Amino acid sequence: MLLTEFNTTDVRPLLTACLAVPRWVDTLLAGRPYADLEALKAAADLPLSSDEIRLAMAAHPRIGEKPAAGWARSEQSGVDNADAFAAANAEYEAKFGHVYLVCASGRSGEELLRILRERLDNDPATELAIAGRELLKIAELRLAKAVTA
Repeated sequence: MLLTEFNTTDVRPLLTACLAVPRWVDTLLAGRPYADLEALKAAADLPLSSDEIRLAMAAHPRIGEKPAAGWARSEQSGVDNADAFAAANAEYEAKFGHVYLVCASGRSGEELLRILRERLDNDPATELAIAGRELLKIAELRLAKAVTA
């Protein structure tokens, strides 16, 4: 959709699909109209609270488990080592209590698995903050796919 359409139509479902955080969606809606894509991108870079990160993670499939459709399917297209991910995901979730979240777009399965294993060394608060930054990267990519100048 064009930015002009984004600025004037009901885009709540689109924004929620980009990042399932009501405050983030409301903030972007309240900031309309955006003069250009850079202004929209800047508004989307909104720090998330721990609760918001957890809420948004609940809407994401596990890395390595192919989602049936949607953005996540294409974002994870480089993941081809599902068995290795199943074991690593289980270890990660046992330690942190949530799914491993990373901006997977353009990355190989090997790279994503390496990042997961490196992040196992983090403490829970650090890992949650990293996951929040990754959520914002994913949202930005999804917005860029959905909205053009």
